Amino acid sequence: MSFPRQQARTRRFTIGVPRAFEISPDGRRVTFLRGRDGADASTCLWIHETEGAGATTLLADPTTLGADDEDLPPEERARRERLRESGGGIVAYSVDDAFTRAVFTLSGRLFYVDLVGDDRTPRELPATTPVVDPRISPAGDRIAYVSGGAVRVIDISGARPDHGDRVVAEPDGPEVTFGLAELVAAEEMGRYRGFWWAPDGSSLAVTRVDESEVDTWYVSDPGRPEQEPTALRYPPAGGTNADVRLAVFPLDPSDDRHAGERPSPVWMEWDRRELPYLATVGWTTGPEGTPTLVFTAQSRDQRTLTLFSADPATGLVAPVRTETDEVWVEIMPGVPAYTGSGALVWIGREPGGERRVYVGENPVGPDDVYVRGVVDVDGDRILYSGSPMGSPGQVSLWLVESDTGLAAPVEVPEGRGVEGGSAHGGLRSGRLRGDTLVLQHRSMDFTGVRTMVVRGAGTETRRTLTEIESFAEVPDLPEPRVEFWRAAERRIPSALVLPSWFHGDGRLPVLMAPYGGPHAQRVLDSRAAYLNAQWYAEQGFAVIIADGRGTPGIGMEWEQSVHLDLAEPVLEDQVAALRDAAERFDFLDLSRVGIHGWSFGGYLAALAVLRRPDLFHAAVAGAPVIDWALYDTHYTERYLGTPQGEPDAYARSSLLKEAAGLERPLMMVHGLADDNVAFAHTQRMSSALMAAGRPHTVLPLSGVTHSPSDPTVAENLMLLQVEFLKKNLRGEG
Repeated sequence: MSFPRQQARTRRFTIGVPRAFEISPDGRRVTFLRGRDGADASTCLWIHETEGAGATTLLADPTTLGADDEDLPPEERARRERLRESGGGIVAYSVDDAFTRAVFTLSGRLFYVDLVGDDRTPRELPATTPVVDPRISPAGDRIAYVSGGAVRVIDISGARPDHGDRVVAEPDGPEVTFGLAELVAAEEMGRYRGFWWAPDGSSLAVTRVDESEVDTWYVSDPGRPEQEPTALRYPPAGGTNADVRLAVFPLDPSDDRHAGERPSPVWMEWDRRELPYLATVGWTTGPEGTPTLVFTAQSRDQRTLTLFSADPATGLVAPVRTETDEVWVEIMPGVPAYTGSGALVWIGREPGGERRVYVGENPVGPDDVYVRGVVDVDGDRILYSGSPMGSPGQVSLWLVESDTGLAAPVEVPEGRGVEGGSAHGGLRSGRLRGDTLVLQHRSMDFTGVRTMVVRGAGTETRRTLTEIESFAEVPDLPEPRVEFWRAAERRIPSALVLPSWFHGDGRLPVLMAPYGGPHAQRVLDSRAAYLNAQWYAEQGFAVIIADGRGTPGIGMEWEQSVHLDLAEPVLEDQVAALRDAAERFDFLDLSRVGIHGWSFGGYLAALAVLRRPDLFHAAVAGAPVIDWALYDTHYTERYLGTPQGEPDAYARSSLLKEAAGLERPLMMVHGLADDNVAFAHTQRMSSALMAAGRPHTVLPLSGVTHSPSDPTVAENLMLLQVEFLKKNLRGEG
């Protein structure tokens, strides 16, 4: 089997890798998701015993439950698209605090399975279908979920045949939904949910989203002319966002009004005109055990982010902490959170410096670490991820004792690499999970992902280790042959990937393969990061990957260098890395340089051949953002402001006005069903090129969203790119 086919069939070798871990309070059991083998996209739910031999048992298999992914509700399809979830089966689940039950949905149907006792047979509940995003209550007796834009609650056991299925909050307008994340929250803020259980199960915090003033865009598939276009509420830069509110709905477990009176909401009121973006929502428990709602809200210009606490009984809101920045404040993963003793865990920027993890007002951990996010809080221990300053390719975990501020890196036997883990499986609630750590490790020393469960995960002693097996396939490809270096004066993180068969004889054409933009990093200490590049190298290219300004891993100044200009800084750094590579490696043929990329990388590829045809001789631009005025508010305005306020920034970063100057071969690839980067980007660029009489190639992908997942399409896409690049990189003259 060819590598492109294998990579496409295995979803880039992610199928079969354990993920989505939850840990029992005593740390003796871990649940997770994984397919039955490396090509089984129908994900199953498993449980792993952390003691003894580390036995693993299958809990729920979609194939035996009579459910598939052919009948997903639109809300679930949209949620998976935002999560870039390409698998099927059980793609998400939740457990109660005591780790007695797990709940999940399949084909819009609701299931639960007991995690204790001898009978672990999954059971279906008579919920109102289609079911979206079910979440079990902390006590494990009820499940909240969304159906038809309404939040509902159902009892797991009960005398009623319908298990007391009832409405908590339902739409009060044609474009109103409760309990779902709006597009920019899920796509750009990392908030994929719209409701949250209180720690004692007494109430639900629920979002109300009104999209009636948001622009309506239409996504159609010309390959299926009998289908109506799909209407999508999409807020382009400078446009109107959804109106998002937050309320608490009290719930009485003994309430038998299931079909009668509904709970009255208590609305949380803050200055939504000044802070319209609801970024994060959660709960904490006060000194007397009283639940307190906490949430963060961000200004439209993203220079202010405020943490609020709210009384769920009265709706009274008070600011707790505010972060400001003259450029923008990043919404950091994992915060706010609270330790077991009630201290606030936060990530803030030191004055004129870098981000630090704070407990209360005190920074914890070493100050020479680029902080990426808080992974979890386990009692009074904090687990966060970061990179040693100067080593952006190494992503590691640090475990901090919040009461002393002492921090220690989480060590793994294989040495440096890329890690990710969870100190417990709950909602960052500060509960101790048996002092158990689930750690995932990637490295240049081995292929794939290793998943280890560490008992006794203190900062000084952590022993007893079991491993959860990965079923992922081994790539049918030579081991990646990678050279790392920091390029040019700005010391740009760079990697050169060479063919396994190349021994320095002759000269190789160059293929630049960047992402090159915010929130994504490609030069990492992990073999998995270079599998795709190695295949292109085997076809006869020297592949260069460079993480220029705007990418994470270096520091705040580096990230914010793209403010008001998403074009010139990122292109300058690709040019600098290319020229530096040519000085270091004399076998690179700079008369034959191609560039390809997807999304922001597609934008950068098209930008390269338009502005620097002297260096870049052919480009493949996948799902490129051509005109930033057509991209969403939260992402685009963070970097460029609004089109009304910063028209010059949009002009500098747009490619449409440069179409007439195209001199080099350009292929644009775009999914017609893409609701993230609309096909309109490629269509308008193609029209501008046609008007200027510039030859180009457009490859429209029928039925494909932002990330092609069909194995045949994904395989042939790689083959067509190689054919296009080889044809157009024959050298000058």
